[in-house]
Amino acid sequence: MNLDTSAKAPWHLWAVGVVTLLWNAIGGFSYTMTRLGMLEQLGMGEAEVAFFESAPTWSNTFWALGVWGAIAGSLLILLRSRFAVHAVIIAIIGLLGSNTWQYAIADVPESLQNPALTIMIWVTTLFMLWYAIRMRSQGVLR
Repeated sequence: MNLDTSAKAPWHLWAVGVVTLLWNAIGGFSYTMTRLGMLEQLGMGEAEVAFFESAPTWSNTFWALGVWGAIAGSLLILLRSRFAVHAVIIAIIGLLGSNTWQYAIADVPESLQNPALTIMIWVTTLFMLWYAIRMRSQGVLR
């Protein structure tokens, strides 16, 4: 007698989980290098370093929520956990907060202005939320 009522993981769960984890790991690397003060090693100049150093604590907190929430969301999708939805919601809250500082308050150096990247981050994160909700409703995430 099989008591497992959860649905079998479809092949695309692994594809989505791995691809989004790799994508989100880039954000994790960027965040970590910034917090460790290693921006010069990434090829950033004085203006870029000054910009990141001027970020208020609340903005860095939102950035951390966005980055680590997204990484956790990808990992939780791979682990087939329903908590992937919660992690991605945390990532969206973080993204909202960090984008508020970046686009509404801060004076971003021209070299760091990349609306296409911001759009791609939003598209990926919203896709992750939709996907996690869909997989949870289908019983794949338990």
